[in-house]
Order: sequence, then C-alpha cells, then structure tokens
Amino acid sequence: MNDKFVYSFGGDYTEGDASMKNLLGGKGANLAEMIKIGVPVPPGFTITTATCVGFYENQSKYPDGLEDQVRAALSKTETSMNKGFGSDSQPLLFSVRSGARVSMPGMMDTVLNLGLNDETVKGLIAGSGCARFAYDSYRRFIQMYGNVVLGIEGGKLEVLLEKAKEKKGVELDTELEADDLKQLVIDLKIRVKELTGNDFPDDPYDQLWGAISAVFDSWNTKRAETYRRLNSIPDHWGTAVNVQAMVFGNMGDECATGVAFTRDPSTGDNLFYGEFLINAQGEDVVAGIRTPQPINEVGRQDSELASLETVMPDLYKELVEVYKKLEKHYCDMQDLEFTIESHKLWLLQTRSGKRTVKAAIKIALDMVAEGLIDKQEAIIRVEADKLDNLLHPTLDPDADKNLLAKGLPASPGAACGEIVFNADEAETLSADGHKVILVRAETSPEDINGMNAAQGILTSRGGMTSHAAVVARGMGKCCVAGCGAIVVDYNKNTFKVGELLFNKGDIITLDGSTGEVFSGKIATITPQLDSDFRTFMSWADEFRKLKVRTNADTPHDAEVARDFGAEGIGLCRTEHMFFEEERIKAVREMILADNLAGREVALAKLLPEQKSDFIGIFKAMDGLPVTIRLLDPPLHEFLPQNDKDIEELAEIIGVPLAALKERIDALHEFNPMLGHRGCRLGITYPEIYAMQVRAIIEAACEVAKAGGTVIPEIMIPLVADVNELKFLKDRSKTICDKIISASGIELDYMIGTMIELPRAALTADVIAQEAEFFSFGTNDLTQTTYGLSRDDAGKFLSEYTDKKIFANDPFVSIDIDGVGALIEIGVTRGRTTRPNLKVGICGEHGGEPKSIAFCHRTALDYVSCSPFRVPIARLAAAQAALADN
Repeated sequence: MNDKFVYSFGGDYTEGDASMKNLLGGKGANLAEMIKIGVPVPPGFTITTATCVGFYENQSKYPDGLEDQVRAALSKTETSMNKGFGSDSQPLLFSVRSGARVSMPGMMDTVLNLGLNDETVKGLIAGSGCARFAYDSYRRFIQMYGNVVLGIEGGKLEVLLEKAKEKKGVELDTELEADDLKQLVIDLKIRVKELTGNDFPDDPYDQLWGAISAVFDSWNTKRAETYRRLNSIPDHWGTAVNVQAMVFGNMGDECATGVAFTRDPSTGDNLFYGEFLINAQGEDVVAGIRTPQPINEVGRQDSELASLETVMPDLYKELVEVYKKLEKHYCDMQDLEFTIESHKLWLLQTRSGKRTVKAAIKIALDMVAEGLIDKQEAIIRVEADKLDNLLHPTLDPDADKNLLAKGLPASPGAACGEIVFNADEAETLSADGHKVILVRAETSPEDINGMNAAQGILTSRGGMTSHAAVVARGMGKCCVAGCGAIVVDYNKNTFKVGELLFNKGDIITLDGSTGEVFSGKIATITPQLDSDFRTFMSWADEFRKLKVRTNADTPHDAEVARDFGAEGIGLCRTEHMFFEEERIKAVREMILADNLAGREVALAKLLPEQKSDFIGIFKAMDGLPVTIRLLDPPLHEFLPQNDKDIEELAEIIGVPLAALKERIDALHEFNPMLGHRGCRLGITYPEIYAMQVRAIIEAACEVAKAGGTVIPEIMIPLVADVNELKFLKDRSKTICDKIISASGIELDYMIGTMIELPRAALTADVIAQEAEFFSFGTNDLTQTTYGLSRDDAGKFLSEYTDKKIFANDPFVSIDIDGVGALIEIGVTRGRTTRPNLKVGICGEHGGEPKSIAFCHRTALDYVSCSPFRVPIARLAAAQAALADN
C-alpha cells in the first residue's frame, strides 16, 4: 500500500485533482479539482480508498502512520480556517462524509457538526453570537452521531425532538428557541446513555475516529451492498473519507443550504434547477423534513415559497457563475451541494448528476451541439440498460381517472400496483409476483431494496432533490415525491387523502411525469419515441459493428422490433405458434397418434396455419433475414397435466381416458431439458420437421412471388453430433429445392444450427462442414455448461451471488470464463472450416450490455434479443465498438 493515506485541500493548496478519483473517491477528487479552478470550497482532507481497503483487510485496524497524517492535515485546516479543533473560543467543526469512486447517493454515512461538546458549544455561541444556532447544531450532531456511529435507531432520538416541539406547541424545528434546544441536548445525551450504557463521547478526537470508522464500515451496510449489486459496482473498491471544515447554513436568515443541478435531471432541459432552505443544514433538504424552496423563478412550478433568486439575488448570481464554470470544466451536467454562511457562498460537492434516460439523451445531444463533447462521448454517456425505461407504457390520456392528489414529478413514467409501506415487504411481495407501490413519508437509504423491487415510489414529504427523487431517477423508477395531501400512518398500514382511507394492498396508479396519484388501475399506451431518441440511436448505429436482430414469433412482434431498429429475426420459435386454441388440438392429435399416417393427418391441419404465420413474419421483415428454429421443446409440454384437463381432452378427441393417461405417462421424462427434444424429435419423427420446412419455404416463395424480398434461415436445434445435422439438413434441403423448383422462382436460403451443447462448441469445426450458420443458444449452453436447470436454479442462485460465489447470475450475464470460452472455441473452430460462417447469439444474453460487449470482442456477426431490448443492444454494441478506440 502507498504510505500516503491523507490528501489535503483548501485555500491556496491542494494535493489532489479530478484524475485521482480511484484513490480519493469522486467527492474528494472533485473537491480538490474545484479548488484548482477557483471555486470556493471549505478546506479539509481526504483519507484514501486504499486506506479503506486496508482497513477491511486488517480486521478494521488502521495502518501505521495514518493518525500522524490525519493530525498534520487537520493542523493545515486549522490554519486555513483560523480556528482550532476542540477549542473553546474559536472551535473548528467538521463534516465527515463518504466518497466512493462512483456516486452512491445516500448509501453511505455522514456526520455533521463533529467536534461539539459542552465546552466547544460555548465557543460557537461566542463566535456566532447566536445560542440558538449553536444548540441546534449540537442537537443535530448528537442525533446524527448517535445513529451513524453508536448504532442507535434514528427514531429513538428523533422522538425527543418531536416531544420538544409538542411541548412548545410548534410544528417546525426552526420555531424552537435556544433554551428549548439546550434542554433537548441534555435529554438526548441522557437517552444515549440509557440506550448504549455509555456517556456520549466528549473528546473531539474520539468523535473524529469514531466517525471515520463508521464511514468505512458503511461501505458494507446492507443498503450499500444492495446499491453496488444493482449498479455493478465492485466490492473491492472501498470508499474514501472526506473530513471537511463545517460551514453553516443554519446560523440565521442570512444562511442557507441547497442542492442544484446544472440542467433538469428529469427532462434534460438546459435550465438551472434545484432547491434550498434558509436557516437549515444539508440533510434537511434531501430528507424532506421541511418543504424546500425553489432555487429560481423558472423552477418554481406550483411552489408559493420564495426563490433564492429573489431572496438573495447577488448570491444566486454568483451560484450561476459557479455552475456554468463547473459544467464547462467537466463537460457534463453537475449535481451541486452548496451552503451560504453569513451571506458567503461555499460549494460542498460537485459530481456528475443522476438523470433519467430521457434527460441523458437530451443532454448528450445538446452538449454535442454546444461543442462540449463529441458524438462518441455522447454515446458513451448514456447507460444502455437504462433505455429500457423509455420504452415502458405511459398512462392513456383518454382513460377514466380518479385523481387523489398531486405531488412533485420526481421521476417520469407510469406505475400501478398494490400499496405497501415497508421496503422489506415490498421486496418479498415483488419476489412472489406482486406489483407494488412503495408508499413512505420519506425514503431513506435503508429503503433501497424495496425501491428497487417496487413499480413506483410515492412519498408525502421531500422535494425534487430528496433521496426518493434522486435514487428513483437513477433506477429509472417512477416516483411522485412531496405529495403533502397524503397522510401516512405506518402503525395502521394506511394513508389518508382528506376523508378517503387507503389500506395496504389497495391499488393506486402514479404518473411520475405529472406528479399525479390516482386510485385504481389505469390503462396504458405504448410510448411514442421522439426525434431526440431517433437521432441518438442513429449516432449509435454509426459506430457499432454488430448487427442487432430480434427474437420474434409473430408479425406484430416483428413490426415492433423493426420499428426499434432490428435488422432481422435471429430466433423465431415455431412452438409458440402451436398454443392457440384450435392449433393445440391438432398438435395434441399429432402427439397422441400411434402411427405415421395419424401424425401426418394432424400435421396436414397445422401446415396452412404455420405457413400463414411465416407469410406474416416474412412480410414484416421484408428484405431482412429471418432465422426460424424448428420444433425444440419435448412433446409432453403440449399435453395437459391435471386430471380435469386430461378428461376434457379425452372427450374432445374421442380417446379413452385410461389410454390417454397411459400415453401422457409414456411421454414423461425425468430430465426433459436433456431428453427427447430438439433435433432428436426431428430424427424420431421426421414428418414434424418436414411439415415445418415445407411451411417455411412455401411461405417464402409466395411472398417472393408477390414482390417481397425473403431471406429464410432454417435452424436445427440441440445438435450434438454432425451426423444429426447432416441427416436433417439433407432431408430439409430436398424438400426446399423441390418446392422452389416447382414455384419457378429463385430463392436463396440457409440451413444452420444452434450451438447450445458443449460438445457442439468443441466439435464446431466438424459441424461447420454442414452448418451454413451458427446461432449460440446461450440459455441452454449455460444450463448444460453449469449443469443447472434455469427453471430451478432461481431458487438458490441468489445465495451464490449474495455470498460472492458467483459475481453475476450466469443466466443474466454471460459467464465469460466458462460459457464464453466455449463460444470463442466454437467461433474459432467453425470459421477454420468455413471462413465466412455467419455467427450470432439468440439467448436472453443478446440484450444484456456486458454480454454484448463480449460478443463484439469475439467477432460475432449479430446478437438477437426481445423486441423491446433492441435499442439497448444497438447502443451497447456501439459502446463496445468505441471501447476498442
């Protein structure tokens, strides 16, 4: 480990800069950078992320030399502020904050006003001339330190504040006077001793080291681990600790604190946007304890409160100058925290702001137009996975609605579900298949699991920069915040709107774009993608090398995918066409027939239906390739399983019940995933595949004769041995050529296979002698490589990821080392035999960004994914190509 653990910043000196975020964390690196470019920042020092890593590796022990470096940095800060840490005349107080290399808003711990005790508070009074401010800061410190460092549940101390207000007959903290707050400090210290058995620590250095340890410890809290898992942040990064001189926004009416974004984080509009509070500290704004005021007139919305622009116009003007400097310097939308102390502006933080994907696209386009970034940077800036949020339905404007209340439009989109008031319960119900809306007075970092599980979030308190709003926007979750008409009662699991009472389990609908809350379920409509989206995606297409196809089984799905930019169909699953009511009867008739003649009679009924399906798909994909997989699942999946359904089927087809049950039992398999399915069915019952091949080629000829351009690709599934493929390919080719010849037209087609068994990948050079293309079926290839059933593994795979046995669920993101190695072998060996072999993947991984990056590196020709993930794949493919540069 580097022997330098502490980096100072402040005044005319700084030991770090923005390039050091891996070591100093994003917050520490940006504090140093702001000082370098002349932004007013309170001085302090940063303890490195490497120190945190060492802290954990050494069983929560600090490295030798750290204490001396902290004291030296602290002395620099004292000199810069002309104050003393622990002084009873000019006390220097600190904030102690976390700072990972990427933003994790609200997930780790903070302590403010550190250094206060019964002696230093007197110096704070003498220096400020305001006893109320000093005791307000002191009680805040005890509450925060008690919760963060001593582990006391926040509500057990908060209740004393509520009792003090009740005794005084007031509603707001700001209405308590100095004597009230002084007594509250005494009461809080008594409660701390009752709850912990120890006195509240008075020594400022003990307080400091307790806070530093607590921040390091907060890296591994449940909420932080959950956030890292949701955002693919490595556990080994650790967090820095930023110890910074306090400046006070709660010293009176010439003081304030606020949060601002240099552009609107919901829409991306180039408007300075934020909220502030007079006579407050930073947590008051984000926690939603008081209703915040708009930072400027343009962001007023429905607020009747005065803006910073009107209350302190000179400081607002200075803040505007600072934000413009920061945005130009970082070439990105910034999220700022600021404090005004005695009419002086200080910046406490800047970071790249969390934003909705709609805002991300608009900001990227605008910044290219403004010359701040180029197209490549614009493409990299937008998270591919987040595009999914643009494609969700919105509320139907013509649907009947029963408006209950209106809050702030904190994060756009529509959400409908059952009311739930507890984050853990939201997670549990969601896992059981329920759609839920998490309703809270305000959210806290501990709610992260429930926020992730919920369809949407509703809070009765908080503003557009509250915890709920910021985290929801980052997740792409619909959120309505600060809905004051909602009165939440956690004890009764209810909320009231006027005289209306809503219970846990009742259905409500949120419109995060307007802030409206409705009772009941409201119809939705498919979103209309705007010109910004189409322009942005056209830029992505300029850089990507991978083609993007879709998995589609119907003309409608094909049309949707094509509108999203799909360049063909990579997987059309013919079995999905068999489940319509009339067709399933013919399928079951075919399965239950006891001879070839009987099966062919049933298949003759299916032929025109299959042909009709393919005609629709070929028309929808005119001019683009369509890969059609022949029947894959085992036959028993098409038969009824419970006694009632079996009795009904026996009556419909005129077969004795006992005979039908005997036939169903005969088709039962102990391990159907590895049983009589895929090409094995085609070999056992070649008439099934013959019917499907005939339907494909007859449909292709008919569409081609009508002037369409058809590119059919016939895919034979679950091949393990080249002889399986050769047998079925030869038969299929005979059927195809005969139909094409009889039609009198020219039609090119291909016959290939799915590589979904390890043996197929390992013998790809031999299989490529027959296969004209490969499509890796990564769902089954993952199953057969791991020896896991995808349908059953979900019961325990979360244990593997939670316990860090697996870094990721291999069914979500390709296992590069195992499954990925087989794909690389298959591609290399296949192209050794057939250099121009076309290769793609068609499992669920085809729409997952990290898997797409792997496919790009492995030189696949295309990925194929569900229609609504096509834009994600297009963007991820472009980002993978740009990563080569």
